[in-house]
Amino acid sequence: MLVFVDANIVLFAVPKTGSTAYHLALRGKADISLANKAGLKHMTARKFDRDFGPYLAQAHGLHPERVAVMRDPLEQLRSWYRYRQDPKRKGAGNSAAGMSFDDFVLAAIEDTPPPFARVGSQFAFVTDDAGDVRIDHLFAYEKQAVFRRFLEDRLGQKIETKEKNVSPSAPTPISPEVEAQLRAARADDFALHAAILAADGHLLTPLE
Repeated sequence: MLVFVDANIVLFAVPKTGSTAYHLALRGKADISLANKAGLKHMTARKFDRDFGPYLAQAHGLHPERVAVMRDPLEQLRSWYRYRQDPKRKGAGNSAAGMSFDDFVLAAIEDTPPPFARVGSQFAFVTDDAGDVRIDHLFAYEKQAVFRRFLEDRLGQKIETKEKNVSPSAPTPISPEVEAQLRAARADDFALHAAILAADGHLLTPLE
């Protein structure tokens, strides 16, 4: 998570949406950078509402607009799967080595996913307990030019990023039956992502 005072924005880091590349490119220019601890870097909208947002308001008088990127939910799961398939993770408690993508998806949508498939929901990341979106500017991962242009306009500078945390390639075929179960289980995720794409990659959901 990065906070830019003059631009009046806070950049959330939804996992597996390319956030690390932007954080590495911009954290030296941010006024507040929470980029080293995963729990802080990937702070959810709910935790921001509960803890960090009130701190920024009370301690610094800041009420920044919130910015986040969302990815096609199936492609995000594919990225998680490739990451958890990494041979370097073999033996780790959350390794998915040797598992098919179908089985990984089914595990991820269980009510209580096992550690290797505990990857969360993008919809849950950007909403509150009532399911209301708590981000002012939602961008589609698939519309990088739109997101980059917004950041450059707000920050008043060109942004150069380099790919980071790229997972090794791995086949990720999915059966129609499993994809149907995923789309039913993550209907809110797919609907919100579709709404962002329908808004040309930038969905405005201003908070009061």
